[in-house]
Amino acid sequence: MHDTKPRLTQTDFPDIGRRALQTLQMNLGYLCNLACTHCHVAAGPKRTELMDRATIDVAIEFLRAQSVRTLDVTGGSPEMNPHFRDLVHAARSLDVHVMDRCNPTILNEPGYEWVADFLAENQVEVVASLPCYTEPNVDQQRGKHVFERSIEALQRLNQHGYGQRDSGLELNLVYNPSGATLPPPQASLEDDYRQHLFDEHGIEFNRLFTIANMPIKRFGSMLISKNQFGDYMTLLKNAYRRENLQSVMCRDLVSVDWRGYVYDCDFNQMLEMPLGATGRPHTHLRDLLQTDLTDAPISVADHCYGCTAGQGSSCGGALRGAA
Repeated sequence: MHDTKPRLTQTDFPDIGRRALQTLQMNLGYLCNLACTHCHVAAGPKRTELMDRATIDVAIEFLRAQSVRTLDVTGGSPEMNPHFRDLVHAARSLDVHVMDRCNPTILNEPGYEWVADFLAENQVEVVASLPCYTEPNVDQQRGKHVFERSIEALQRLNQHGYGQRDSGLELNLVYNPSGATLPPPQASLEDDYRQHLFDEHGIEFNRLFTIANMPIKRFGSMLISKNQFGDYMTLLKNAYRRENLQSVMCRDLVSVDWRGYVYDCDFNQMLEMPLGATGRPHTHLRDLLQTDLTDAPISVADHCYGCTAGQGSSCGGALRGAA
C-alpha cells in the first residue's frame, strides 16, 4: 500500500525571521462548493470544519490590538462561513484592507447571490482563482462547467466596477500550474490572460498572481500516487533563489486556522507545524493579542522551496520578474 503523506519536515531550507506584522490571514473553514485537484487545503462540499463566532471575535480583537493593515480571508470558500459578513464589516470599520480569496463560482451558487454586491459595497479586494484562460484546462483541474461559471462571475464583478480603472475595486486573478511544473513568468502570462479574457469575454482585471503548487495535502498525495513527489521536490530545490527569501509572505503575516490556532503561513497550517515564535503546537490567536512577533523565527520545511523556486511565489503571486 502506498504512503500518501508527503514527508517534508526534515529540511536544509535556510533559517528566516519575521519583520513587523502587517497581515492576518484567516482560513474560515474547509467547506467549498468545489474540490479542485491542486487544492493544498483539500477543501470540498462535504467538509464541515468552519470557524465559529467566538474565534471570529478574537480575530477582530487581534486586528484592533495589533493594528494589522490587511485581513486576508481564505478557505475553502470563505463566503460559506456564516460569520463572513460580520468579520468583513468589523475589519472595514477599523479601516483594515480586506482581501477575499474567492472561488468565483460561489457568486452564482444558490444562496450566495449576495456576494458580489456585498464585496463591492465594502470595497473588498477580490483574489479569484482562474488557473487558465481556456475552458478545457480549468474544467480538468476544477470540475465540469467551472470555467463557464467563473467567466459569468467575473463578468458580474466587472459590472460592479471591479477591475475598472479608478473604481477602487481591485480584481486579481490566480494561476496555478495543472501539474508538477513551475509557473511561467508572471508578466508575460498576465498579458496573455488580459488579451484573451478581454477579446473573448470582455473581462478586465487588475493583476494576475502566479503561484507554485505546494507538495502538500491533495496535491502532495496526487504526486505520491503518480510517483512524482521526489522529482517535484528536486525541481523546486534546483530552482531555489536565495534573493526570494526577502519577499516571502511569512515574514510579515500570520495564518489562523478555523479553530483559531496560529501558524507562520497557510502551508505550515496545513502541515500543523508550530508557530516558530513559540515552538509550541496549538498556539491560539488569543495568546498573541499583546505579543510583538518582530524578529521571531519562522518554522520551515522542504515545502518552503515552493515559495522560493524560480521567480518565487506566495499568496501575492510571483516575487520577482525573472523567469
